[in-house]
Amino acid sequence: MSRLRGYAVRKCVFLLALLVLFSGCGGGKKTKYTEEELAAIPFAQREDLPKASGGFVLAVGGETITADEMVLPFIEDFKPFAQRSSFEQFKLRARGDLERVLIIKVSDILLYQQAKEHTGVDEEALEKAVEREVRRFVVSFGSDYARAEEALKRMGMDWRSFREYQKKVILSQYYITSQLPDNRPITYTELVDTYNEMKDEFFSTEAMLKFRLIDIEAGKLEVADANQSRLEQAKELAGELVRRLRAGEDFGELARKYSHGHRREFGGLWKPVQAQSLAAPYDVLADEAERLKPGQIAGPIEAGEHIFIMKLEEKQPKSFKSLEEVQREVRAKIIFYRRKEAIEELEAKLAKQAALSNMDAFIDFCLEKIYRLSNQEIGE
Repeated sequence: MSRLRGYAVRKCVFLLALLVLFSGCGGGKKTKYTEEELAAIPFAQREDLPKASGGFVLAVGGETITADEMVLPFIEDFKPFAQRSSFEQFKLRARGDLERVLIIKVSDILLYQQAKEHTGVDEEALEKAVEREVRRFVVSFGSDYARAEEALKRMGMDWRSFREYQKKVILSQYYITSQLPDNRPITYTELVDTYNEMKDEFFSTEAMLKFRLIDIEAGKLEVADANQSRLEQAKELAGELVRRLRAGEDFGELARKYSHGHRREFGGLWKPVQAQSLAAPYDVLADEAERLKPGQIAGPIEAGEHIFIMKLEEKQPKSFKSLEEVQREVRAKIIFYRRKEAIEELEAKLAKQAALSNMDAFIDFCLEKIYRLSNQEIGE
């Protein structure tokens, strides 16, 4: 995936976050008006509207970020909240989201500058790569050039700026790849440690059980003795069945006759199940199975209103694939960790460089512009 698609994903995440954030207005400082009162106030009477001001750009290493780049792509997402809140409340809730978008833009510029400085560029190959991305973008809109162009406008771009941005993206991605530590040898200790971290989730086969079950449910028994509860009757029946089983009677036949379980017509034979997947009240059977060998019987086993008699048919303990079997996957995970760490270090370095002295003033200007544009239609 190209770095442009990566940036597009990040932008979509921020947009979704804004949509969620501004779909509700709980929390934060109290506004001057209720939402109903605020919606009814004409634009000319909005006392807290910021005054209109001139243009403002943020200089980053010889390049600039304009207020329009920060405002136009996000107007529709900010507008619902901006129209029903005071300016002070709007600033309080929206500032953090706009700051995160700005940091991404500044970091991208700084990354591109490092890429230009440290990466050799084949201009012809770069132009071909840009053209492929342009075609892919148009195809994503059903090959409708007009729709694609309209989407660019909503992003505050035209085809020229889109192509220039693509160049930056491709070159920056190449630079990031060149910085990833893929060549350092992977030690055996790293393999073992990473394997141990992964094995429970990725390389394990859970314990499996296959058993027959006589499930006596006390509530389903007819009362034979007024002086005896159904649960006491169930325990007595279970004890009698255990004695008959130990005397050699067939488990399946007794299950078909006396069990209330859902597998009674199959002689109480359950399909193989993972021990850890047994839900209450049947979870007690997993512990009993640990103590049994295939062919042995356990019971009576009390579980609330149920009395169980279990015959273990098969048991497969939890097992793991060996390191030798999964070494390729483990190596891939180590390389992924190394790349992730390298990218995070690079991003941290860029974020530190992005701490510009006039960033706060620029953010304030953008917030004022978003708020004013969002509320213009109220007074029209």
